[in-house]
Formats: sequence, structure tokens, C-alpha cells
Amino acid sequence: MKKPSSRIREEIAKLQEQLRQAETREAERIGRIALKAGLGEIEVDEPELQSAFEKLAARFREAGRTAVQGRKAPPLTPGAPQGRNEGA
Repeated sequence: MKKPSSRIREEIAKLQEQLRQAETREAERIGRIALKAGLGEIEVDEPELQSAFEKLAARFREAGRTAVQGRKAPPLTPGAPQGRNEGA
């Protein structure tokens, strides 16, 4: 038996609310970590900060991939090169 469209809309609304709550929890967690790291005291433009976060996320993704493949993950040291094309 197929679901009526009203039932599907209700399910979508519930899922959207769950997504909003999950994103809020994640944002609060990342925000707390950023504040502990001292980012709240640094004056930096939002696009520049977002770019730095994107690079950091890419490093963690790469570290996860290399760990899964059995290779040693690169160190996540402040000031270390950000990627393969760094300095090129």
C-alpha cells in the first residue's frame, strides 16, 4: 500500500527537524572546541576562517583514508603543510 502524500510530508518535516537539531549539536560542539583553541580571540574574516576549516576538514578526511588503507596518517601539527600542493 502506498503512502499518501500528506504522510510523506509529515515524515519529511520530522526528518528536517532531526537534521536541524543534529546540525545545532554539531555547531555547538565545533564552536566549543574552536573557543577552547583560542579562535574566539582572533580577528579574522569569515571567508578566510571558513577556508581554513575546509583545509582542516580535508586533512582529517585524508588522514582517515590513509588510516583505513593501512598507511600512517600525516601529523596534524599547527603550521604543518596543508596538502600535497602546498608551497607549489
